[in-house]
Amino acid sequence: MEISIPAVIGGLVLGLLVGYFARQFFAARQAESVEHKSRRKVEDAEAQARKVVLSAEEKAASILAESKEERKKREEEIRQSEKHLLQREEILDKRLSSIGEEEQTIKNKTETLKAKEAEVAELKNKIQSEFEKISGLSREEARQELFREVKENNHKELAELLQKFDKERRDEIEKKSLDILTVALQRYARSHVSELTTTVFPLGDEELKGKIIGREGRNIRALERATGVEFVIDETPDSVVISSFDPFRREIARIALGKLIKDGRIQPAKIEEKVEEAKEELNKRVLEIGEEASAEVGIYDLPKEILQLLGRLNFRTSFGQNVLTHSVEMAHLASMIAADLGLNVQVAKKGALLHDIGKAIDHEVEGTHVEIGMKLLKKYEIDEKVIQAMQSHHEEYPYATSEAYVVTAVDALSAARPGARRGTLENYIKRLGDLEKIAGEFPAVKNAYAISAGRELRVFVIPEKIDDFGALELARQIANRIQSELKYPGEIKVNVIREMRAVEYAK
Repeated sequence: MEISIPAVIGGLVLGLLVGYFARQFFAARQAESVEHKSRRKVEDAEAQARKVVLSAEEKAASILAESKEERKKREEEIRQSEKHLLQREEILDKRLSSIGEEEQTIKNKTETLKAKEAEVAELKNKIQSEFEKISGLSREEARQELFREVKENNHKELAELLQKFDKERRDEIEKKSLDILTVALQRYARSHVSELTTTVFPLGDEELKGKIIGREGRNIRALERATGVEFVIDETPDSVVISSFDPFRREIARIALGKLIKDGRIQPAKIEEKVEEAKEELNKRVLEIGEEASAEVGIYDLPKEILQLLGRLNFRTSFGQNVLTHSVEMAHLASMIAADLGLNVQVAKKGALLHDIGKAIDHEVEGTHVEIGMKLLKKYEIDEKVIQAMQSHHEEYPYATSEAYVVTAVDALSAARPGARRGTLENYIKRLGDLEKIAGEFPAVKNAYAISAGRELRVFVIPEKIDDFGALELARQIANRIQSELKYPGEIKVNVIREMRAVEYAK
């Protein structure tokens, strides 16, 4: 079967036309569908917009109504406030008016009082002038005359009253102070042995003395030169006496000698080596001693440098009394006394422990040990209250705090305990002579005697030259003079005795 080309072409054209019209048809249908959808969306959007506009209009109307209501309330509040302000202004105007009237009344009364005061003063002057004319004395002269008459008429009674008051006051204070001091001393019981200026070093073998002396004495000379002490060899069997007024040097010599004997080679080169080792060992021991002393009294916040100096006090003596032992004892006593008196216990305790800290270097620096101690404590930022507590224990500075009195009292107490110190005979005799000399320099003094180891001064006065009142004043003057000029442990009692004897002969 044959198919003609025109028929094929005609079929293709027909197919193309049919496909074209079909495509156009479907495109038109789809366009109509999209347009319809778009129209529906527009209509829905317009409806939604109308709803939003209606809702906004309703909210706007509601807000407007609320704002109008709020405005009305605010206007009402403002009107009420204005009303209250007007009422207050009226009240203030009334008060100002009343105050003005009262002020005027006060001014009138003041003027009246001034006028009356002037009248009284004028009348007083007239009366005084009349009295002066009648008596022939001025006001000041009359006052002096009155005082003179009262003094003459009541001189004896006044002296007795003053003496009685002074005795009662002293008895009461002494009783209370004795109770406090006695309790403190009983609570802190410690043995006291004054230190000597020598140290005995025991030897296991008498032959060691020859080694210590060395050939032609070169070893002992090297020892004495290196340590600054004196070695006494031949006085005591099986021992060597180390003599020096400096306990620190004696201790270095003792340690160095022990090291030399243990080493067995005693010669000048070894001596210098062992002395240096002894110094290093003792310096470490000094810090330990300072820490132990601080811990014993319950003080744990001192700088290391202060503890080092405190340990050096273990190798210082004052009249034979170990200065560190003395300071530790003072700290215990000050703590107990301050607690009884209601004072600052820590300040009193620290002030007592550190009161002699300047003695650790007083041979190296100029100034008294009190001044040196104050500088050291300030340098290492010790509390100012502690410095004030320790600076007055020799009365070189005024007493700044109550704790300063406690430190001074326990210093005298510790130094005065039997066996604590040993003074030289020359110092003892000199102090007695100075006491009697001071009393003898006052007028009306007949004789003066220092008794009871210098703790009491009895002064006999000429009764015709001084009365009872003057005897009281003389006792105070002598005591003040002794306090300002002499240094002494404890307390000195000044006893002024005025004896009046009436003698007549019957003939």
